[in-house]
Amino acid sequence: MDTSRRDFIKKAALTTAGLSVGGLATGMSAKSYARIIGSNERLNVAIAGLGRRLGAYYEPISLKSSNVELVYMCDVMKKQREDAVKKFSKYIDYTPKLENDIRKVIADKNVDVLINATPDHWHAPGTWLAAQGGKHVYVEKPCSHNPREGEILMGCQKKYGKIIQMGNQQRSSVETIDIIEQIHDGVIGKPFKAVAFYANNRGEVPKAKKAPVPDGLDWDLFQGPAPRTDYTHDTWDYNWHWYGWTYGTAETGNNATHELDVARWALQVEYPEHVQVEAAKRYFAEDGWLVYDTMDATFRFPGDKIITWDGKSRNGYKTYGSDRGTIIYGSNGTVYVDRDGYKLFNRDGKVIKDSKSTGSEAGTALGGGGDMTTRHVVNFFEAIRGKAKQASTIDDGAKSTLLCHLANISYRVNKPFDVDSSNGHIRDKEAMKLWSREYAKGWEPPVM
Repeated sequence: MDTSRRDFIKKAALTTAGLSVGGLATGMSAKSYARIIGSNERLNVAIAGLGRRLGAYYEPISLKSSNVELVYMCDVMKKQREDAVKKFSKYIDYTPKLENDIRKVIADKNVDVLINATPDHWHAPGTWLAAQGGKHVYVEKPCSHNPREGEILMGCQKKYGKIIQMGNQQRSSVETIDIIEQIHDGVIGKPFKAVAFYANNRGEVPKAKKAPVPDGLDWDLFQGPAPRTDYTHDTWDYNWHWYGWTYGTAETGNNATHELDVARWALQVEYPEHVQVEAAKRYFAEDGWLVYDTMDATFRFPGDKIITWDGKSRNGYKTYGSDRGTIIYGSNGTVYVDRDGYKLFNRDGKVIKDSKSTGSEAGTALGGGGDMTTRHVVNFFEAIRGKAKQASTIDDGAKSTLLCHLANISYRVNKPFDVDSSNGHIRDKEAMKLWSREYAKGWEPPVM
């Protein structure tokens, strides 16, 4: 937060308090006075990206205890801005500014925090621009579009000293924190393997045919750091996930990020030493889906530890009894953990503890939000104030997201490869060419 602004507001609050008992003699309402008296710690927040994830921010922003003010709502689609401000009006009693261009939001020195809920290709660029502009950033998963961007974000945090946190909200789950601590304390002996999984019944998607740019959409700004192309039908609204690699990171970047993060956390591993993938498009052969919809990935880590990913985008069969979650195997037992809680099994397979969550975090539904997200965002706010330890640093987020990128790269080059377990770099020249991406002129990433 800008120090001079904080000092000014704090002094103004103290002066106002000295003018009257309770501040009300100044003609100021109790609500207005409360805003001033608490403003020395208030965070001015902007949201960029007002699509399906918007509902996740209603509660953490509107909570009085959060002490934040939503000053901007930003999106490249006019109707999304207009719809979003109407939806948020049910939770706040003031009207944020509406803005098309994220760069104008970042340029405003009164903004302390950016919540970056843009498409994948904007996650890292929007975050590093905000960090360079003096903002703290809550960036939705995946925090990067490619491995190099994850390295840049870790470098940005160190260089600019801002709090950067990815939306890996299960890191703020009470039940998940509990069982991970138990695993680290040896409740299942030595943990050696984790199986992360996801199953969804996504249907057909239209083919991406060249079409006029929809009314109200700033297509050039949507593309942002990506190379310029003509607009294709239904690309801007979620289906960019499945139309190749220009904007999205396929289902692994879209959802495996969460469960792979829990798996890596449980096993206490950093970077793998080998990656192997089997993936393909298995459903609706003639539709517009251009990437795999089914993936089995294996990540081998030092210390003879292993993580596997079983991802099914278009088959809702619940192989493991749920649509998403993580199973951790140890030398003396097993843990099953998901957003609904956990089950602890002994080596004989008997349940010895069953802890259910009372929360309502979404599973495979689009958008979502819930108590876990609220706790994660509030944790981010309190970490900015120095009142809480981050539930997950950007280093945590970037390292878990890297697993998704490595799986995608193995699929794209159609071969397994070894990895430098000290930094995550690929020991294969062809695969390493996909470590970064081509950027539009003027949008090149900073050198860290």
